[in-house]
Amino acid sequence: MTAEAIDTFLQHFNGVIDPRIENANRRHELGDMLVLTILAVICGADGWTAVEEFGHAKLKYLKRFLKLPNGIPAHDTLGDLFARLCPEQLQAGFLSWVNALVSVSDGEIVAIDGKTLRHSYDSGAGRGAIHRVSAWASANRMVLGQVKVDAKSNEITAIPALLQLLHLDGAIVTIDAMGCQKAIAEQIIEGQGDYVLSLKGNQGQLHEEVELFLESAYAKGFAGTAHAYHETLDKDHGRLEVRRYWITDQIEWLEQKAAWAGLCSIGLVESERHLGDKITTERRYFIASIEADAELFARAVRTHWTIENQLHWSLDMTFREDDCRVRQGHAAQNFATIRHIALNLLKNEMTSKRGIQSKRLRAGWDHRYLAKVLAVGQK
Repeated sequence: MTAEAIDTFLQHFNGVIDPRIENANRRHELGDMLVLTILAVICGADGWTAVEEFGHAKLKYLKRFLKLPNGIPAHDTLGDLFARLCPEQLQAGFLSWVNALVSVSDGEIVAIDGKTLRHSYDSGAGRGAIHRVSAWASANRMVLGQVKVDAKSNEITAIPALLQLLHLDGAIVTIDAMGCQKAIAEQIIEGQGDYVLSLKGNQGQLHEEVELFLESAYAKGFAGTAHAYHETLDKDHGRLEVRRYWITDQIEWLEQKAAWAGLCSIGLVESERHLGDKITTERRYFIASIEADAELFARAVRTHWTIENQLHWSLDMTFREDDCRVRQGHAAQNFATIRHIALNLLKNEMTSKRGIQSKRLRAGWDHRYLAKVLAVGQK
């Protein structure tokens, strides 16, 4: 890592305005504090005290590429900065960096889902826990962006704001039933993307009509209904799961077809789980703008859950996000963005085959390995 590389990275954050007034509180450079926090989180820090301790422990190393005119900032100084830093500006810098690093390829699945930062509430300030909606690019193993859900709203309003930030050309966007909305489908199509949306009772008549048609076809083995079919089998620790996928573009009968931009197929997924002598079956319904390709449909549905086991699980189990007590001002939201930067870097460092937790430990122990992690962000 060089000072030049750090300067190149920080150029993406030129729009972040330092909220500190012109007095002794500005003894530390904003860029130094951003980079210090990112490096500390990569190496295991989960709060401001840990970031400060990391800085003191690595001071000689950090001075190779950071200015640090007055040494390592105290944890209170760090906390005050991130509490006042505009989260939208930090997010814009994050998006600039991600867009320079990767591009969404044709057919890539972009999964969108929400997650609550459980200990980000502030009872004293009368503020509830922060809920954020994130976009996860499966093939690139990257968080593409995130948007905070307004306290008086829900994901239906946050998802369009997130989609507006993304380059969706050629991508297939997957969202659970909360995001199955006409305006969201139209926005994805206008962005030159496709969608596979989970359909549940929140869509009333549409759900009823699709369920009735697909269940009737299912009962007849889809005889007389043009369709594509795919089946997968998974075995794991005594559990067996068979997943069956049917998709059809025979939907001219669907009264609401014209009201949904790009809608050209509907699909049924049956999950049959075997655990010992117990067998359970679940069927789910989807609307989609993709053609009636069962393997593509299956990939979209299965890949959607990578946002749970590759993003949310990593944030909870490796970064201990739900246990984080950072909550003053905008600090919780900004620290979550820092975690996403760290996760993107760690996920895409491929020379080590270990898990994220092992990578974080190694990065903290080995400057050469940390340099490899940081090099991911320079591609």
